[in-house]
Amino acid sequence: MKYKGMKVVGLTGGIGSGKSTIANMFSKLGVPVYIADDEAKKIMNEDETVKNEISKLLGEESYIEGKLNRPFVATAVFNKKSLLTALNSIVHPAVKLHFDNWKHKQKAPYVIKEVAILFENGGHKQYDYTILVTAPKEIRIQRVLQRDHITREQILARMNNQWEDSKKVPLANYVLKNDKLEDIWLQVNKIHNILML
Repeated sequence: MKYKGMKVVGLTGGIGSGKSTIANMFSKLGVPVYIADDEAKKIMNEDETVKNEISKLLGEESYIEGKLNRPFVATAVFNKKSLLTALNSIVHPAVKLHFDNWKHKQKAPYVIKEVAILFENGGHKQYDYTILVTAPKEIRIQRVLQRDHITREQILARMNNQWEDSKKVPLANYVLKNDKLEDIWLQVNKIHNILML
């Protein structure tokens, strides 16, 4: 049975902000956490209806031996906003349905859904609360350089597709400053205690 009055909390942050680290901290506190990007990848690889629709939209090259051809799909939608919008209109409803089913199986005062884009598309209005993870731009760039082994220019191009933190902060219920790891636990615990009430 679903917890009475369960709250749904959206967790987001720009590339390199450390939102996955924060999601993991909430998970260690016993909070059910749903990572939307990971689930979207699974759905694009496993849901036959979604696979058929993506193949119709982008062509049969979208899949190789039943698995999503990620480089092909990324290239196909890169700089083609109409194709990206069409792809999102296939994947996002499937992820939303999957999340709703997952949420109803949880027994907790609140659950967290970690998403890359939240405020940019007005998605924050669907949540009871939102948490924004921020970090100084240079720290974020260094984190992504170490993690993804891509160029500084590629990172900056991705950053340019997301809003600046200054635009997102006024829309968030809670802001986690993730620049010094030693006090991040204090911030996470403080928010957790409030959300548990």
